[in-house]
Amino acid sequence: MPSGFDEALVPKELAPPDHALHSARMKARDVAESFPHSIVIGADTIVVIDEAILGKPSDTVEAAKMLRLLSGRTHLVYTGISVVCDGIERSDVESTEVTFRQLTDEMISRYIASGEPMDKAGAYAIQGKGAVLIKSMCGCYPNVVGLPIYKLSLLLSEFGIEPLCE
Repeated sequence: MPSGFDEALVPKELAPPDHALHSARMKARDVAESFPHSIVIGADTIVVIDEAILGKPSDTVEAAKMLRLLSGRTHLVYTGISVVCDGIERSDVESTEVTFRQLTDEMISRYIASGEPMDKAGAYAIQGKGAVLIKSMCGCYPNVVGLPIYKLSLLLSEFGIEPLCE
């Protein structure tokens, strides 16, 4: 269920990891109000380069600008994750370093034409066509996709939920 939390309300002075964590907490709390006895998971993923947070591009021009900024460089991906149930909340944040290959203008144009970058933080999806843009990664792959499964499993275990298959 989508949260009604407006991410524009996250305090600007927060450091990027705290920004992602705050947003995840607010999303989880918002949904938990409608489902007070349910396990609610909130998450927010941001892309950070040069201390700037790259959100979802508003148009193709902004997407191209983001991709040019990431081209040939290493950036950080943070995902804040929060689990809420019956007024109890457990939260954490995961970070991953991602290095882009050097991108040509033609590569950027073709990728934008695919439509994939338009609803993704940082204008790329590592789990899709954007995988070819990635030279290397250090850290948690599911984090870059948008849900750090390992961290989620640790948070769920605090609620007595062990997600391992039997």
